[in-house]
Amino acid sequence: MRLARLIVVVAYLGLTTGACAPRSNLPPSLSDQEFWRLFESLSEEGRGFGLSDNFVSNEPRLAENARWLHPSGWLRSSGVYLGVGPEQNFTYIARLRPRMAFVIDIRRQNADLHLLYKALFEISEDRVTFVSHLFSRPVPPGLGASAAIDEIFDRFESSSPSAALLAATIGAVRESLLTTHRFPLQQHDLDAIGRALGAFYEAGPAIHFWGSQPVEKNTVKPSYRRLMTTADLTAQQRSFLADDAAFRLVREMQRENRIVPVVGDFAGPDALRRIGDYVRQHDDVVRAFYGSNVAVYLTNQQVKAFCGNLAALPAARDASFIESDSVVTLVSKLQACGGAR
Repeated sequence: MRLARLIVVVAYLGLTTGACAPRSNLPPSLSDQEFWRLFESLSEEGRGFGLSDNFVSNEPRLAENARWLHPSGWLRSSGVYLGVGPEQNFTYIARLRPRMAFVIDIRRQNADLHLLYKALFEISEDRVTFVSHLFSRPVPPGLGASAAIDEIFDRFESSSPSAALLAATIGAVRESLLTTHRFPLQQHDLDAIGRALGAFYEAGPAIHFWGSQPVEKNTVKPSYRRLMTTADLTAQQRSFLADDAAFRLVREMQRENRIVPVVGDFAGPDALRRIGDYVRQHDDVVRAFYGSNVAVYLTNQQVKAFCGNLAALPAARDASFIESDSVVTLVSKLQACGGAR
């Protein structure tokens, strides 16, 4: 209990201090060299995750969670987002409009997936071409860039996957990452990127978290299409593909190297602490932490380490902690950490 009280006290001090941080000096963009240096210096050694390839998230409350995140009052020059997993981060980033974002995952393959996404955003001028590249399906005739998200997916349902377009997209992705950015990717990174793009090609918009694995009958299996089109309780669609402004914001951050993938364990000794140090050194604060349901997979000892890592972050007093089915304050999450001892 003494450790629990200490964590909460440290967290309170950190949150209070973070709310009064001076003006951010985070860079408005990163060079390719700075981006890669951050990726390597912040990351820990990767490990596997046997449950799924995790190419797609499995959280149908995504839109409702996003509804409770409020960007009002944010300056473009401040605020950092931390998250985990694949594409759901883009929806939260689009909603919150942070200065910078870090996506931390224990799997190197998730970092490779985000590098794939980075390239796809950069080579896509609008949502329609992005969906075309992601699923290797030709743009249906007459489908305009400003089409509603339901129409976009309705039309792509009838567009057959193209092996030639898949090959062309793989070539464009490699050109972006290896030639334009000159990232020193290894063959295993390129193989992982190819596998991910191949999975989207094979399954199309129906792709879901579980892939081809057999699961129980009542298992929740939201498709990519559903995740992008489901509305919240006010009937608002909030995914990063739901409107042009959200897509353009994420694309701009990708082009400016402001969404950085990191290989790291939430309960590990380095990744979260290093990110916290980087944010602190640049006089900024963490505004939101998306933790999904990662804590479910942690042992009691790992939960204790995770709570300590959270407490050490330079977070704003009103920082949000986003779980798979709710949004709470980071303060209340840390209090729960203490009460769980």
